[in-house]
Amino acid sequence: MNTIARLIEDESGATAIEYGLIAALVSVAIIAALTLLGDNLSTLFDSIASTVNVGS
Repeated sequence: MNTIARLIEDESGATAIEYGLIAALVSVAIIAALTLLGDNLSTLFDSIASTVNVGS
C-alpha cells in the first residue's frame, strides 16, 4: 500500500509531460508562422526577380 501511495504522489513524470506539451505547442506556432511568412517571402522574391529581369 505504501508503494502505491508513493507512486500517486510522484509528480516527476507530470513535469516531463508538461515540457513535452510546451515544446509541441511552440513547434506548431513556429510551423504556422513559417507557413504564413513563406507565402509572403515567395511573393516578395518573385517581385524582386521580375524587377531585376526588367532592368537588365
